[in-house]
Amino acid sequence: MTRRLAALALISILLQAPAPVHAQSPDRSQPVDIDADKVTVDDRNKVHVFEGNVVLTQGSMTIKGDKIVVTQDTAGFHNGVATAGGGKLVYFRQKRASDGAWIDGEAERIEYNSQHERAKLFNRAQIKNAGDMVRGQYIEYDIAAENYLVTDAPGTRPSRSGESPPGNRVHVTIQPKNNKPDPSADEAR
Repeated sequence: MTRRLAALALISILLQAPAPVHAQSPDRSQPVDIDADKVTVDDRNKVHVFEGNVVLTQGSMTIKGDKIVVTQDTAGFHNGVATAGGGKLVYFRQKRASDGAWIDGEAERIEYNSQHERAKLFNRAQIKNAGDMVRGQYIEYDIAAENYLVTDAPGTRPSRSGESPPGNRVHVTIQPKNNKPDPSADEAR
């Protein structure tokens, strides 16, 4: 029993420590499942095009869109580009490895790189994380490090004065930590 308590104490301490910058999410080792109305396969070039109500899952990660193009590089890593048509948004959801909280995101286009565990959200981009929310035209989410870069467009940064030009603003909502987020929000998706 003493060994079990020591192990639980060690696990508790490790869970409270910040996640290592290059930690892999458990989802990375899971198979990728994709459902769609249609698929076009180019085995020679390692390109798969999924169209029509596409749902990609890998472990806890889910990406939903009208079209997802999945490519495989020479090292065997997959990259995906998900898009939605008709003014709709692509949806992204994944459970954080560090605390089990859900990350929900949406944008007109989402690019996912499995080797670097990064999701890039383009145009009308938004990520919700345990009640907190970030919104901008471009969000780069590093899944392993659990951090974001939010700007008005890819590659843009605030000026040296720290101010963004008019119209290049992002929005962040941070919930007080004494209020727990509504658990029913997780079940809605």
